[in-house]
Amino acid sequence: MKSMNLPIDEIIPDMKEALNKSNCAVLLAEPGAGKTTRTPLALLGEPWLKGQGIIMLEPRRLAARSAAAFMAAQLGEEVGGTVGYRIRMDSRTSQRTRITVVTEGILTRMLQADPGLEGTGLIIFDEYHERNLQADLGLAITLQSQSILREDLRILVMSATLAAEPVSRLMNYAPVLQSKGRVFPVETFYSEPSSHPLELRMTGAIHSALSRHEGGILAFLPGVREIRRVQMSLTQGLPPDVDVVPLYGSMPQTEQYEAIRAPQAGRRKVVLATSIAESSLTVEGIRVVIDSGLRRTQQFSARTGMGRLVTIRAARDSADQRRGRAGRTAPGICYRLWTEQEDRQLPETTSPEILEADLSGVALELAVWGVKNPAELQWLDLPRAASIDQAQRLLGQLQALDPDGNITVHGRQMAALGLHPRLAHMLLAASGIGQGRLACLLAAILEDRDIFPRLSSGRLNNDLRVRLEVMTRAYLEGTGRTDLAGAHRSDVERLLTQGRQWIARLPETDRVQIDPSTEAADRLCGLLLSYAFPDRIAQRRMDGRYLLRSGRGAELANGEQMAQSRYIVAAEVDDEGIEARILLAAPLTESQLEHHFREEMNEELDIKWDDGTGSVRAKSMIKLGAIVFKETANIKPSGEQIQMALLKTIQDNGLDLLPWDAKSRQLQARIQFMREHCGGDWPDVSNDMLQQNAREWLGPYIDGFKKKSDFRALRLYQILEHLLNWSQRQELEEQAPTHITVPSGSRIAVNYEGPQAPYAAVRLQELFGLMDTPRLAYGRAVVTLHILSPASRPVQVTSDLRSFWEHTYFEVKKDLKGRYPKHYWPDDPLEATATRRVRPPGNRK
Repeated sequence: MKSMNLPIDEIIPDMKEALNKSNCAVLLAEPGAGKTTRTPLALLGEPWLKGQGIIMLEPRRLAARSAAAFMAAQLGEEVGGTVGYRIRMDSRTSQRTRITVVTEGILTRMLQADPGLEGTGLIIFDEYHERNLQADLGLAITLQSQSILREDLRILVMSATLAAEPVSRLMNYAPVLQSKGRVFPVETFYSEPSSHPLELRMTGAIHSALSRHEGGILAFLPGVREIRRVQMSLTQGLPPDVDVVPLYGSMPQTEQYEAIRAPQAGRRKVVLATSIAESSLTVEGIRVVIDSGLRRTQQFSARTGMGRLVTIRAARDSADQRRGRAGRTAPGICYRLWTEQEDRQLPETTSPEILEADLSGVALELAVWGVKNPAELQWLDLPRAASIDQAQRLLGQLQALDPDGNITVHGRQMAALGLHPRLAHMLLAASGIGQGRLACLLAAILEDRDIFPRLSSGRLNNDLRVRLEVMTRAYLEGTGRTDLAGAHRSDVERLLTQGRQWIARLPETDRVQIDPSTEAADRLCGLLLSYAFPDRIAQRRMDGRYLLRSGRGAELANGEQMAQSRYIVAAEVDDEGIEARILLAAPLTESQLEHHFREEMNEELDIKWDDGTGSVRAKSMIKLGAIVFKETANIKPSGEQIQMALLKTIQDNGLDLLPWDAKSRQLQARIQFMREHCGGDWPDVSNDMLQQNAREWLGPYIDGFKKKSDFRALRLYQILEHLLNWSQRQELEEQAPTHITVPSGSRIAVNYEGPQAPYAAVRLQELFGLMDTPRLAYGRAVVTLHILSPASRPVQVTSDLRSFWEHTYFEVKKDLKGRYPKHYWPDDPLEATATRRVRPPGNRK
């Protein structure tokens, strides 16, 4: 079959030469260049390939099927001949297949089964700019395989918008080739500011575009919910020749093909799509793009282990990709439902999924590959350590990793199923109790979007049992004979197909798999869910809210049906806000929790100080994480346990429980004074340090204590003094004395606490004859003097006594002499006799 010339054809010779000289290359090709379907066929006969096969990784299932079908048609063959594909739950290949288009982790599974990929000579990573998890993981593992096992293995990274330099550098400065696309000019229009709901703005824009322009319309919306709303609002007023079709990832294959194929002659098509249509698909007949400028993504929190689905602004690279859809076959039009000012504020690039998503699947694959630390591999963006740590902790709970972080046999079985680790563990655990088939139906519900969002009353329904019972009836009776509770019959059929495919892949066990029943769905839904989400088992609090095993608080959103359940398991959680909102859950009975999770529970003795009784109280608790499963009060603790509880109380609440007096506080301050000014081996006796190290310095003295009154027996002065050796005690008396002697012969107390410490308060007459301020700590610290009047009232504070005598004394003397005329006020204070009396002996003037 002869094909038209495409822009990519011009650089095919250069690409062949680059891959002949190097085992890596980067190809940048604008939309419409033909890179996806032309490149693998062009390289199939290269000598370095030596008759080996080509694997091309596509980011989407529909794109993989379409690319394989187009290439096979170019060869005049059916899919499964020279060109085939392998995607999850679907494969069309044969012994003759040399080009295999794969997606959704298939490349990773192939590498895990055969790290050297014998029989494969080239791996192509198409549309790498989308930066999904599987592409980043697959490239990292492939690069290590190439460097260790297969130096002859070629790697080609193809992209439309990705910056080439970082990718080239990642692959040891691989050559970069660039092809211009076949894109026609697209005229872009922006909207005026509007407060109307998105579906009304999109509906209005579609009606306007239909009246002004020819050809099909591709409208980008953030998710299925918005697609449904716009689809409903378009039921009235459309021209009779216009068909409205949705396009999103979870649609049945036949409906996806219907959405992307060209409309019938004389008809026009309006395609309402998510970001699935952004780059890797060509939707035939599109001349107009209407872009909401929004995308929906899962933002994962490594701190809580939960994520939330958020709708955010699309980045500029994404918006440009969407606009380019209008110019694939002819000049086009793009309407952007945001203003030009908002456009200038768009982020330049879309954040890679590996920096935002749950990495438990990546961590599992790395463990199977034999890698504990992702830094051992080459990444364009290294996964965040916190996200990997959280993922590895979850895998430990799911029994996929042993305590040393190595992959277990169970973990390898989980990885082989190709599901999210949570669901894979659930299938294997459920198979062990004979309920694998029921678990497969539940997994199909959990992996897909919720097709049972509302009850007949229109209220949100967060009880997962309702969904599983409907699926079970459909499995047993067929969808045509089952009440689908408002769900679309085709959606149920699709989920059933997935469930049946997983049932066929269940490992054989010693127990016969039991056919599911509605009774089992109601009774076992919560238990099966607990296998997948052991970290989201939750216990009801007194106020009706729930406490998750992780310690996170949560509340049911419109959860009247389950609000009285003591234990539930949360499958879907919105982690926004102070407390998480549980959107989808099922109840778990106390007996199920005890029987299946008893080995994960810990018994703790909770011994705490009771302020009400002034004593230590003890109780025994059996806990699953933060959840207290059982509690027994009035347990008699041992003396050592009581002592530990008392010390912990002091460590947590401070030193006020101890019988401090002025003398012990002064000693504490003196020791701390010497530590600050003399350093050396002086112990740190600050409040913070004493509180933190209560066990070391106080523990030996509280043996046998049980209640508050026992603390009265403590002699804190002696306890603190025992922290000093003999020489330190002598040094303390000399360099940080409790009192200093002044010229009058009085012993004046020194205070070592406060901002002016050390300081001493002394009457003025007792200082006569003292020229310089007293010093402590080998002269390193000056004693601040609070000079008092004869009535012991402060008249001056100084740290420089000589300056006081020379400059301030005479003013003070003048003031005090008038108030205390009988007292001694010499003209020369340095030559005068100090006295504790009104006048010194022998002086009557």
